[in-house]
Amino acid sequence: MRSDAAGTAGGTEPPKRFKSYDLLIGGEDVAGDGWVYTVSGRSLLEDVFTSVSLKRTLEQNPESEEAASHPYVIGRCAVADDKAIDLATQAAAEAAPLWAAVPLEDRMRLGTRFREELLAHEDEFLDMLVAESHPVKLARWELSCLLQVYAPGSLRWYTKQMRVEKQYGDRSLILHRQPDGVVGFNPPQNAPAPSAALAVLAMMAGNAVVVRAPRSIALSTMWLLRDIVMPLLEEIGAPPGVLNAVCSNPKQTLDRWVADPLMDDIFYIGGSQEGLRFEQSCIASGTKPILELAGNDGIVVWSDADVKWAAEAITESFYGSGQICMVPNYVLVHPDIADALVAEVREQVKAIKPGYPEEEDVLLSPVRRSERFFRLLSQALDNGAELVTGGNRTELDGTVSETGVFLQPTVLKVTGLEHARTFDVVREETFFPLIPIIVPEAADDEELLESFLQFVNSNQYGLRNSLWSRSDKVVDTFVRRVVNGGLLKINDSHIGFLPYLPSHGGTGLTGGAFGEANYPMLKTSHVQGVSIAHGVSPYQAVFGDA
Repeated sequence: MRSDAAGTAGGTEPPKRFKSYDLLIGGEDVAGDGWVYTVSGRSLLEDVFTSVSLKRTLEQNPESEEAASHPYVIGRCAVADDKAIDLATQAAAEAAPLWAAVPLEDRMRLGTRFREELLAHEDEFLDMLVAESHPVKLARWELSCLLQVYAPGSLRWYTKQMRVEKQYGDRSLILHRQPDGVVGFNPPQNAPAPSAALAVLAMMAGNAVVVRAPRSIALSTMWLLRDIVMPLLEEIGAPPGVLNAVCSNPKQTLDRWVADPLMDDIFYIGGSQEGLRFEQSCIASGTKPILELAGNDGIVVWSDADVKWAAEAITESFYGSGQICMVPNYVLVHPDIADALVAEVREQVKAIKPGYPEEEDVLLSPVRRSERFFRLLSQALDNGAELVTGGNRTELDGTVSETGVFLQPTVLKVTGLEHARTFDVVREETFFPLIPIIVPEAADDEELLESFLQFVNSNQYGLRNSLWSRSDKVVDTFVRRVVNGGLLKINDSHIGFLPYLPSHGGTGLTGGAFGEANYPMLKTSHVQGVSIAHGVSPYQAVFGDA
């Protein structure tokens, strides 16, 4: 499965800490067309030149023992060519009908065992994400997502959705969900392993999967699939080919998947514009697209809100430097408490720090390409926004610097609701530690409530929304009338995960034409009705006693 040595596609004998993964196709290790190497997230902060040079040296010359033994280098993954990508899809297609025939209760064991193994390997899971530059505190949050998705209550809920049986006279009526067949998973670079873990749900539904580990950051994905998931499938007795994992170029892989008649569904995670074009390509080829695209989440803070806790939720927008799709992207605040909220957010932002990913108090991640951040900031300020705090690059220790790889958490105040969406920073997902607080003109509460609802529902994106209010009337109004998004949180963490509720999915530019809350086990299956009759005349069934 995994080698601590060179593997079949290379040459040197790396130290035991070094992880080396071939392609996984049809239950077998398959040599790739070269390797991609992973250097630690800490090394990229300590010495980016040496880290990048090591990576390039090894990819050009895998025989370099000096580079392979360098402490910055933590592992490598074999790279798939066109032939390997196609072979993985073929292996999945051969396994899919065999796996679909396994009873649902046996397949559901996979989710139970997966959660148990995540807990058993918690430290290694966190180490893998930290090595890929995830702050350890956020790595725990990512793990919490999977622990809730695969929690016992969530799995019981899934089981109920998969099959319902009713007795109707002399007939047994069944509504059940059947697997779609072969599902391709395309995880994003910012959260590859936790996203790839959703493939377990597709397998529980009875599908066989092909997971593409992102070429630029493949190690944690391959570790999770090869060292955690694959042994569980073998334990359950799944046929070879139910899980296939390849490290490959995204366009190369997606193009081949769309063109391959053996591929039934493609779970695509990425940007909205690219994703919507991809959706059209899938539909044209008869492939089901399952889209998890950009979010532009809003937090609404009403006049009676708990300002301190609302501000805590707002500062979640800076976690991971905003490079997480489900963090808040704008705030809409009642004018009566706007000053108090802005002051509280400004104070709480001071606790959001840069640093090495393994440090417990670090929540910011490096931002390598920040040009768009400064364009967005400049446009907002030119259009009349007020800079509350932030707006600069910083070094590892928080010192302001033109060459720093971190960005300060940045808060803007935008006055007026009517023209707020003329600001790109309000209208679009930014993917930076940058959030506007919109303060509408004073009006009576009924008018403000209507304008807030209209603003939230007219968002082109639709991942998550939050409301902070103590008023039963305001809460009830939002629950009944907010139709935007896949998840609405009331007086709660915006990004926190809960059992039963969806972790992903949304409407509009977030989910495409078929967007909604994304339950992968349901999204990768389809409803089928069944009638089993006993002693029923077909003629009478059509015409009755007449």
